[in-house]
Amino acid sequence: MEALRAGTSIEKIVFLLGVQGTVVEEIRRAAERSNVPVSQASRQEFRELASDATTQGVVAIVHEMKTFVGLDEIVGAAEAKKEKPLILILDSIEDPQNLGALVRTAECAGVHGVVIPKHHAASVTSAVVKASAGATEHVAMAEVTNIVSTMDELKERGFWTAGVALEGDIPFTEFDYTTPAAIVVGNEGKGIRRLVREHCDRLVRIPMYGNLGSLNASVAGALVMYEAARQRHRT
Repeated sequence: MEALRAGTSIEKIVFLLGVQGTVVEEIRRAAERSNVPVSQASRQEFRELASDATTQGVVAIVHEMKTFVGLDEIVGAAEAKKEKPLILILDSIEDPQNLGALVRTAECAGVHGVVIPKHHAASVTSAVVKASAGATEHVAMAEVTNIVSTMDELKERGFWTAGVALEGDIPFTEFDYTTPAAIVVGNEGKGIRRLVREHCDRLVRIPMYGNLGSLNASVAGALVMYEAARQRHRT
């Protein structure tokens, strides 16, 4: 549904033979309005298209999984809305579920764009699209060769960068996200890489009150993104 709403280039939508329900009919009608061909497939044919057992009986065949943009487009889109840009930088997130969850939260929190590395990290696959609940169709994403160089470019544009780290020098609520800002979330196990960490203006920490020493990367990122949203939208 989110792909249809976003105008994603869809080759066709395939339904499992016999599948029905309210959402299925909504997808059929939306496809018809968008002139997207639909077809039905037997269980075996459908399984060959989508090995994932939790597809709920419908798959979209898209021409390209995700069209990436440059920083200029992300910053320009924010400025067109007369908003200070807010960017999420993901340093070596490996789990597709975490990547999808972070993109979903970014969309909900009003983040203008997400930056991911081309190498040594999860890419935007069908699993990520699904985990994001379709948010990848709405959030601008940039895929870059070098995260550090990207951070340097953002600094030249007037951005302040907050890296989320256990040993952060200030609580995450004390960073000022109302300026042009970038939030950096690191790898699930190793955290933010040393060079990336050194290029952050501040390292922010999330207080831990239980027995475990850290949060899931997507949860930590969500807390910081929503603190940024709270500061930006308070009245």
